[in-house]
Amino acid sequence: MGKIRRGGYVFLTWVGDHDPYHVHVYKDGRLIVKWDLENNIAMKGCATAKVRKLIDELRENGAI
Repeated sequence: MGKIRRGGYVFLTWVGDHDPYHVHVYKDGRLIVKWDLENNIAMKGCATAKVRKLIDELRENGAI
């Protein structure tokens, strides 16, 4: 995926990053949450309902 901007957030993944497959979510340059896409849980930080909705939309569209 790389880098995607949605709803004022930046979603980042890296090829070859450590398991489990996850996305880093930033707002205004600050990490909001590191979200485990395999288990649907926060690895670090806290995901708001808006962030969860955006992650779900990105997954549905095959972006992450």
